[in-house]
Amino acid sequence: MKGFLFTGYTIEGIVVWLGLIALLIVLNEVSRKNKWTATFFYGFLPILLGVLLLAGVVDSQSSKSWFGVVKTYSALAGVIGFMIIRYVDKAGKSKFAQIFPVAILALNIIEAIVKEFEVYFTYTEGVVDEAGIFMLGGPWNILNALAGLFLLLSMTGWMGIKVSNNKSRDMVWADQLWFWIVAYDLWNIAYCYNCISNRAMYAGVAIILACTICEIFCQRGAWLQHRAQTLALFGMFSLAFDYSTWGSFKITASFDHRAWLLLSIIALVANVAVFAYEVYVIVKYKRNPLKQEMFTHLNSYKRNLAANGLLDGSAL
Repeated sequence: MKGFLFTGYTIEGIVVWLGLIALLIVLNEVSRKNKWTATFFYGFLPILLGVLLLAGVVDSQSSKSWFGVVKTYSALAGVIGFMIIRYVDKAGKSKFAQIFPVAILALNIIEAIVKEFEVYFTYTEGVVDEAGIFMLGGPWNILNALAGLFLLLSMTGWMGIKVSNNKSRDMVWADQLWFWIVAYDLWNIAYCYNCISNRAMYAGVAIILACTICEIFCQRGAWLQHRAQTLALFGMFSLAFDYSTWGSFKITASFDHRAWLLLSIIALVANVAVFAYEVYVIVKYKRNPLKQEMFTHLNSYKRNLAANGLLDGSAL
């Protein structure tokens, strides 16, 4: 069955896709709540995978692309850094807890922006790259690269990152609110559609839905932690297995130019809107985005703090 954005739908394929989302949510929650399980998932497994990759035992299509390897291990670096913030008291109360998360997130976004430009300038005609991905550069790449730049400019409140007062000791970025997350989701889905089109339903939509569901229903205020963990889990799976050759993973992009263009336009409009709202808040409340959290006046910010045992009189 063919749709506007994706094609190859089957009942089996949809069930497997939903199962992938559910599995990512479960593994994220299991590793979020137990540091030893997290150490196994994000410490031991990446080392084992790296050894197997170097030895040539694992030789998936994703491992043939520099971007697939860099993306996976940068996500893992983020998870490990977040674990240090969460479980090492001194680190959680230091400048590292403020600087590292925003730096690793910015790097992640910049990697994708670079990839958009690479696709635009390199693939002027449709070709299949070394990782088996159909690539075609077009104005959609430039539009979504611009959306990524606005996304970078809209990151606020990293100086307020704290460790939650609960058993799971989550890394809480209270100022990273729903509208920024939605803008990121739209940008990332457009990026995946533009640059890893064959796998966008899995490496894009599935992971984004998984971490966003975790933010809404599992633990508010810890979106970046959810994002890094689900991305790292899927990245390792992608490097280890050629899932795109499996019969149950056949939902792929429609390769319709209108779909490419529409997704990137939506992402750009959303990110410009979030940036404009941030500028409005800066002007109205006279806040410094480099030194202050921006959205402390919003109930969604306060709910993030309350959900993590961090709400006190100073936040009201």
